Amino acid sequence: MESLIQEVDRIAKDKGIDRNILVDTLEAAILTAARRTFGQQREIEAKFNEDTGTVELFQIISVVNDVENEFREVELDDIRAAGFKAEVGDELLFPIYYLPQDRERAKKADEKYGKLLGINTYNATFGRIAAQTAKQVIIQRMREAERDIIFNEFKSRVGEMVTGMVRRFEKGDIIIDLGRTDAILPRREQMPKETYRPGDRVQAMIKEIRRSSRDPQVVLTRADPQLLFRLFEAEVPEIYEQIVRIVAVAREPGVRSKVAVYSRDSDVDPVGACVGMRGSRVQAVVQELRGEKIDIVPYVEDTARFVCNAISPAEVSKVLIDETNMTMELIVPDDQLSLAIGRGGQNVRLAAQLTGWNLDIISETRLRNMMADARNNLLEFDGVTEDMIDTLFSLGYNKLEHIAMAEIAELAQIPGYTADAAEKIIKASEEILARPTRKDGTELTPEERERKVLEQVRGVGEKVAEALYNKGYKTIEHIAFAEDTVKMAEEAELPTKKGKQIQKAAVEHLLKALRVDAEGLEAYKVKFFEKLEKAAIAAAEAAAAAAAEADNEDAGDESASGEEE
Repeated sequence: MESLIQEVDRIAKDKGIDRNILVDTLEAAILTAARRTFGQQREIEAKFNEDTGTVELFQIISVVNDVENEFREVELDDIRAAGFKAEVGDELLFPIYYLPQDRERAKKADEKYGKLLGINTYNATFGRIAAQTAKQVIIQRMREAERDIIFNEFKSRVGEMVTGMVRRFEKGDIIIDLGRTDAILPRREQMPKETYRPGDRVQAMIKEIRRSSRDPQVVLTRADPQLLFRLFEAEVPEIYEQIVRIVAVAREPGVRSKVAVYSRDSDVDPVGACVGMRGSRVQAVVQELRGEKIDIVPYVEDTARFVCNAISPAEVSKVLIDETNMTMELIVPDDQLSLAIGRGGQNVRLAAQLTGWNLDIISETRLRNMMADARNNLLEFDGVTEDMIDTLFSLGYNKLEHIAMAEIAELAQIPGYTADAAEKIIKASEEILARPTRKDGTELTPEERERKVLEQVRGVGEKVAEALYNKGYKTIEHIAFAEDTVKMAEEAELPTKKGKQIQKAAVEHLLKALRVDAEGLEAYKVKFFEKLEKAAIAAAEAAAAAAAEADNEDAGDESASGEEE
C-alpha cells in the first residue's frame, strides 16, 4: 500500500494540510466503516501502519470473571481455553482483517478466536453504506482541515488589502476568488452604484474572519473607512514610514470622504504628501474608489481650528464652543452657508464625524436677527439692561437658549454682573422660550401657555393637557410627582396604563431638562413641595386678611347706619 502513503503525502503538500490530520482522518473513516460492519457495541481501534501503508483494525476485549457485555468482555476460563495467557483486568487487542488481500489471514483468525469474539471477519466486508460513510467522513474531515488552515492563515490578516476575481453573485453578495479560498463581499460592504461582472478584478480589505461550515469565511469590505487608511498607505510612502499619520477618517462610501492627516516631521507637509505631485497620489485612491471625492485636511490639536479645517472649503468667521455638550456653533458669512452645509448636509455631517463634535452652522445674518429678537424680548423685563445683554453677546451667549441654560454662579463671575442680575436674565430667557404662540402668531393666554408646556411631555397632546390642567395638574412637576397615578388617570378620564406612561415620561422630561440624576430629582421634588406649601400658606393668609378687611368694612357700615337712625 505504498500508493496510499504517497497519496497522503501528496495531499498534505498540495492542500497544505498537516500530515497527522490526514492520518487521523483515514483512521476515523475506517473506524466508522468497521463499526457499521461489525457492530457499534464493539470497542474497536484503528491505527495507521506507516510500514505497510494500511489502516489496521483491532478489537479490544477485557478479561473478567463474569461477563456483563459480551461484545467487550470475555471470561478468564474462555480466554485461557483458547490458548491465551491473561489475567482478570487485562485488555487484549485482536486484529481484524478486512482488506481483500488479507482474506486468508482473516480465515485463520476466525478459526482461532472468531467464536471467542463472536465475530466473522472472513465473510464480512465493508458494504456500500459503510464505504460511503467512510468516504463522507474523509470528505468532511478534509473540508474541516482546509477551513482551519484558511482561518489560521487569514485571522492575522484582518485589515489587510487583498485582490481577487469576481466568481458569482448570491442574493446581492459578491463571491470573490482569492486563490486559496473564496471570500464574500456582502451587499452592505459594497459601495453604492458600484457594479461588477464575473471575472472583474476587485481590491478590498479583509474586515473579519468567520468560522462557518457553509459560507465563505473571509468577509471583505469596500465601504469601511479603514479602507482609506490602507489605500493611502499603499500610495503614500510617508504614511507607510509613519512620518505622516492619518488621524481620523469620515466617509460616505462612493460619494465623499474627509481625511485628517498629521506630520511628525515639521519639514513634511502632510496634505501635500497625500496629494502628491499634481494630485497623482490622491487621484490613484479616487480612481480605485470609482470617483469618490476626498478632502484632505490638516489635523491640529486646537479643537476649534481643527473643526474649521474640517468644514473646508467653507470659511468660518466665528466659533462658539459648548464643551459640556460637545457642541460647536460655526458662524459663517452668508455666501458660505450653502458651502459649509453641503449638498443634503453632507459637508457638515462628515466634518462632525471627523472631529467628533456636534456642529451647528449659522449664517451671520441669521445670527444678527436672532440677537436682535433676543435683545428686544429681554428688554421687556425689569432689571435687564442693554449693557447686560451686550456683555453676554460679546462672550458668546448669542441665543436665548445659551442664557437660559447658563448657571447663576457662571454668569455672576462676569464683570458687572451680580447673582441677582444673573438670576433675572436667566429667568427672563426661560420665560421667553416658554412662550408658545398660536398658528396665527398671536400670543396665548397664561392658562394656554401652561397647558402648552404640558404638551412637551411625550404622550400628552392638546386634549390630554387640557384634561390634566383642569384637574389641577398644571405643571409637569405636578404630573411627575403625583403620588397616586391611578387617581390622576381617573380624574383626567384616562386609561390607567396611559396615566402611568405619562407620569414616567414626565419624570424623564424633568431628568433631561434639569440635567440631574434620580437623587437630584428627588431633592428637586422636596423643594417643589416646600414651594407649594409656602404658596398655600401665603394664599391662606391673604384670604384671611381679605376676609378680615371685609368684616371691618361691614362693621363700619352698620355703625354708620345706627348713627343715622
